[in-house]
Amino acid sequence: MSDHRHRFLQLALRAEALRFGEFTLKSGRVSPYFFNAGRFDSGAALAELAACYADAVDAEALDFDLLFGPAYKGIPLATALACEYARRGRDLPLAFNRKEAKAHGEGGSLIGAPLAGRRVLVVDDVITAGTAIREALAIIRDAGGIPAGIVIALDRQERVREDAAASAAQAVAAEHAIPVVAVATLSDLLAFAGGSAALAAHRDALLAYRARYGVV
Repeated sequence: MSDHRHRFLQLALRAEALRFGEFTLKSGRVSPYFFNAGRFDSGAALAELAACYADAVDAEALDFDLLFGPAYKGIPLATALACEYARRGRDLPLAFNRKEAKAHGEGGSLIGAPLAGRRVLVVDDVITAGTAIREALAIIRDAGGIPAGIVIALDRQERVREDAAASAAQAVAAEHAIPVVAVATLSDLLAFAGGSAALAAHRDALLAYRARYGVV
């Protein structure tokens, strides 16, 4: 497992962004684990998380020149990543959207750097059904931007529906012909649990969940 994946999973456990037990998801599935990026709720945690994101993006050699954070969780994630790239010597423009357009002041639904003509990397936490990401891609295109890729924290690698062959991340990547990069995946989590005495008790439940809902 690459270093950034291992660091990310360790961080997620320390921050309690990654928890184990029985969790009923929005889909109605009962999952043996739950991921909540909102638990990266300190400057130190966000800085460490952003370094993991940057390493994952750099490992894929993505070509982009602007970071976009979809409201809401994508906003602090993209901001933290912009700060990490600035620390590394690359000063990237940053933009994000409002959930509702503003009718006064500067108006509109976009805040930050202009998107027109720029290759845009979307920064978010997860892709569940893909609806929010598709909305973000539409916003980017409407503003004249060029979607260049998506980076997320965790890819659950599971089918959106029982009759679907692809995961939400795979479906979005295929539909829009852009790469979707995950800092870590369910496969990484299984490998990580296999090497951790503290997590060994959860591995069978993770394997059973992947066998029922997972994609190849």
